[in-house]
Amino acid sequence: MRKIYFLVFLLTGLLVLENGFSSKGNDIQVSSKTANLETASFFPTNFGTDVIAAPTAIDTLNWKLLGMIKFVKKPDKEYGEVMYPVISPLLKQKNKKRIAMTGFIVPIDNVSFALSKNVFASCFFCGAAGPETIMGIKFRGATPKLKTDQYVTLEGNFRINENDVEDWIYHIEDAVIVKGK
Repeated sequence: MRKIYFLVFLLTGLLVLENGFSSKGNDIQVSSKTANLETASFFPTNFGTDVIAAPTAIDTLNWKLLGMIKFVKKPDKEYGEVMYPVISPLLKQKNKKRIAMTGFIVPIDNVSFALSKNVFASCFFCGAAGPETIMGIKFRGATPKLKTDQYVTLEGNFRINENDVEDWIYHIEDAVIVKGK
C-alpha cells in the first residue's frame, strides 16, 4: 500500500513540475534561529474598471512556517481532554492580513475545499500529517471549479483559530486563485 501512495505522490510531483507550478520563489526561508518573511507584490485584477490599483504588499507564507506550532492539553466540555494549538507569535502577527499561500486542493465535501501541504492521498486525515498541514478555504464570490490535488497559489485573508476544536487551525478567507487555474 505504501508503494502505491509513494507512486501517486511521485506522479503528482512530476505533473506539478511539468506544468511549471513551483512555489520556490514564494516560500519563506526559515532558519533554526529566526524566520524571515519575504514579501511579494501582486497587482489586483481590475474587472472592467478604469481605476488602476496600486500594488499591495502581501506576505507569502509556507507550510514550514505553519508547521512551527505546539499543542497543549486542555479540558473541553464536550470531548474531555483535547490538544489545543499554540500558534507562534510570528503567525499571530499575520492574523487577518492579506497573504499568499501555495498548496494542493483537497475536497472536504461537495461544496467545501481545503488547501493542503500534501496531495489528497497524504493529507492529514488520510496519512500521518498533522492538522497544521491544511487550511480551510472560503472563496471570494462563487466557488471556482476545482480538481482534487490541483496545485494552486491562493491570495486571501489569513485567519488563525486556537479555540474551536471543530474548526481548522488555519484559514484563508476572501480567497482568489492567483496561480494554477
